[in-house]
Amino acid sequence: MNPLASRDLLERLSSEVRECSLCALSQTRKNAVAGEGPISADIMFIGEAPGRREDSVGKPFIGSAGRILDAALSKAGIDRSGVFITNVVKCRPPNNRRPTSQERLACRRHLENQMLILSPKIICILGSTAYHSLLGGKSIIADRGKIVKRYGIRFFLTVHPASVIYNKSLLTDLENDMLSLAAEIRDGRRLDKKTTTKTRHNEKPRKIDSK
Repeated sequence: MNPLASRDLLERLSSEVRECSLCALSQTRKNAVAGEGPISADIMFIGEAPGRREDSVGKPFIGSAGRILDAALSKAGIDRSGVFITNVVKCRPPNNRRPTSQERLACRRHLENQMLILSPKIICILGSTAYHSLLGGKSIIADRGKIVKRYGIRFFLTVHPASVIYNKSLLTDLENDMLSLAAEIRDGRRLDKKTTTKTRHNEKPRKIDSK
């Protein structure tokens, strides 16, 4: 798809999210948080739901959990401005409770459309709610650091940065996982480059029309 067309579709979808009233969270939110990042992002991060700070400003992962994620990304050499970040649910649940299955289902269409438009090289699932919502997974702690291939998409699993606030020992796990994620992207880029070079070398010389 043309990048300009993709960007237009993503902006249109973001407008739909901001005006969405598919579930009761639309009645208690200040701002729906569609997500943020470039259309060309290789990595898409999907968390649980916006928190108080995100609801107030309308941007994802800008509170305490966001700062933890930013630090882990920076340590791994991943530029936050080059990734796309969103959540399973686009509106803040009251008191930051876990979103219900009905709320997650209501937002599913928005998330699937984002995944389709962005078509990232890999999707990083942050935490158990996103893991269960997208892949039916149970224990993010047991499966963190793994790559799961489903629907033709590669999913990378790790803990939610907010869990580090309550369990400091998970910080090392998150940082190590971000290092592994960065290595996956680097390896993928090298493979893409090799494939492109090989294809070019195998191309037959084009005839020059002397007329």
